[in-house]
Amino acid sequence: MSDLRFRVVEKAFCKSPATVEAPEERMDRVYAKHVFDRKKMFEYLPKATYDAMINVIDNGVALDRSIANAVADGMKTWASELGVTHYTHWFQPLTGGTAEKHESFFEYDQKGGVIEEFSGKVLVQQEPDASSFPNGGIRNTFEARGYTAWDASSPVFIIDDTLCIPTIFISYTGESLDYKAPLLRALRAVDKAATEVCQYFNPGVKKVNAFLGIEQEYFLVDEDIANARPDLQLTGRTLMGHEAAKNQQLEDHYFGSIPRRVVEFMKDLEIEAVKLGIPLKTRHNEVAPGQFELAPIYEECNLAVDHNMILMSLMQNIAAKHSFRVLLHEKPFKGVNGSGKHCNWSLGTDTGTLLYSPGKTTADNLRFVTFVVNTLMAVYHHNGLLKASIMSATNEHRLGANEAPPAIISSFLGSQLSSMLDIVENSVDSSELGSGKKTAFNMDIPQIPEILLDNTDRNRTSPFAFTGNRFEFRAVGSSANCACAMIVLNTAVAEQLKCFKADVDALVAKGEDQQDAILKVLRGYIRECKPIRFEGNGYSEEWKEEAAKRGLDCETSCPLIFDNYESPESVAMFEAVGVLSAKELKARNEVKWETYTKKIQIEARVLGDLAMNHIIPIATDYQSKLIDNIYKMTAIMPKELTEELSAENLKIITEIGRHTAFISEHVELMVEARKAANKIESEREKAIAYHDNVESFFDKIRYHIDKLELIVDDRMWTLPKYRELLFI
Repeated sequence: MSDLRFRVVEKAFCKSPATVEAPEERMDRVYAKHVFDRKKMFEYLPKATYDAMINVIDNGVALDRSIANAVADGMKTWASELGVTHYTHWFQPLTGGTAEKHESFFEYDQKGGVIEEFSGKVLVQQEPDASSFPNGGIRNTFEARGYTAWDASSPVFIIDDTLCIPTIFISYTGESLDYKAPLLRALRAVDKAATEVCQYFNPGVKKVNAFLGIEQEYFLVDEDIANARPDLQLTGRTLMGHEAAKNQQLEDHYFGSIPRRVVEFMKDLEIEAVKLGIPLKTRHNEVAPGQFELAPIYEECNLAVDHNMILMSLMQNIAAKHSFRVLLHEKPFKGVNGSGKHCNWSLGTDTGTLLYSPGKTTADNLRFVTFVVNTLMAVYHHNGLLKASIMSATNEHRLGANEAPPAIISSFLGSQLSSMLDIVENSVDSSELGSGKKTAFNMDIPQIPEILLDNTDRNRTSPFAFTGNRFEFRAVGSSANCACAMIVLNTAVAEQLKCFKADVDALVAKGEDQQDAILKVLRGYIRECKPIRFEGNGYSEEWKEEAAKRGLDCETSCPLIFDNYESPESVAMFEAVGVLSAKELKARNEVKWETYTKKIQIEARVLGDLAMNHIIPIATDYQSKLIDNIYKMTAIMPKELTEELSAENLKIITEIGRHTAFISEHVELMVEARKAANKIESEREKAIAYHDNVESFFDKIRYHIDKLELIVDDRMWTLPKYRELLFI
């Protein structure tokens, strides 16, 4: 092991868990301490202002700017008591992360001094410089004006000394430049469409909410070791590195005892998350060494997205306090599982009904089947678009890699639900719909109680699986802003529910009984969307062939998958429900292609630099030592003793030469391919060129670097190896 690597690794493995102060109060007593929630609003706002705010939050009533000053005053009073001195409009631009510009509360008092002031005007709207954020051609670089506007449905929160105000971000000309604005539109659309369908079954339903629970997978690596890997520093993943002799093959890390250092990090994270109103519930070891998962209790979709974005930032900050680096890249290590962000999505009414839960009556089950079938129809008609919503340069490495759903969108229902749909498809009336009661499974062991089986099993290879009372969109990447996927899913379901209502109402207008009309339409839908239903192994080659025959989108090239956003069907859907215009969709695709190109470009530069300035010099240095060793042996030892040893060394010397020559040649070819791609003006064509002509070199070059890692003296290899990176 090289001296540098030895010092880094020794320091990392000798670390003790960080000392974390025990919370002064129980979790339930500090929950939402740093959130201006309903309780704080009731305490700090005038009664009339409080009532108006609750009406905005619960009923979607337009915010009256006349109450903004009273709200701002109450917020500032509360925040100042917690030591807050600044505020910021916190938004989610098309970078995929979050953005903020901090302003202090200080203003001139017109008397030569300053006062603390926070007005309704700055609470409701601000004007950040929009020129440097991705906009896909909507704005010229010299046109800097853009607006952030307060999202009153997502509570204001405190980070350190700053009051963070969740906002949307739009251009001067009104187009959305973020993820929150279209998400809010999509949620409004699915609320309206689902409420109208719900009223077939319960006229008392006035509102439908989309709920979301996000399971977040991530890796932890010792910070000092991560700092010694330029590829991890600059790209978030290892561009080279031979797999360790032991990785995840024994499956002993999964749900195993959590390492002490990691537990301390998790405890600290949970405390801070709870203060921010993020209801973390679950923590455990994941499959790969160094991989873990956390999950909150489900929340309203918009709030869940905000909380996940806050949480990803919080994880990075707290990990640093424990001398860890959090890796949110979908595939930071080759040969072990990557990380996803499983989005558990459902719909529920203001009457307390979960729409994807079967009921005790035939009518309840007809409602249940109605929403399941319409969701399947939405996924079927827009399976390519749903895939585009989760695709990225980073998630491309994870999908279909025998650890994550394949790059083909399908839906798993399980035998019980599939049987129910078969009954609906073939029945004469709805009386054959059974109850949603769970069946029991008796283990015939006295000490073990009767086990209630869920209405469906699980299929980890399914990108969009029904899991009891919700659908689990498993294909979303761990580093993604899952608003991107939720915008598409909620919009597609909203469009489909509108179509369903129109089809049913058309039959009723012709004199058919409403329930008979619902069943008739559902039967047709069940037959139509059968291609999206798949219960088998999504990893198999047979499924890829079958999916193509079914007409599902089987494209695997990330830049080409993005084309789905601009298909006539997608544009028509987004515009019909008022979520995104054709201009906004085109702009977002330009951003996606540009982002893809830049990420592959950075990886190519880092790979080339490491290969030529780290790997080849180390390998040739070791090669020179072997050559020198041969000369020294032949100078002092009899020929018959040195022939065999020299032959072995010559074999290694030749092998090193073969590997270094391949690396050098192909790095040069990769650089030329990058130069050629950079000359292409079209962002789409440039991204395709980077995918086809530049990224294609990565694995070829890596193969020979990884072979050198096994050959070169461990004491000379400067980059920390997988056995040092993965095990904490």
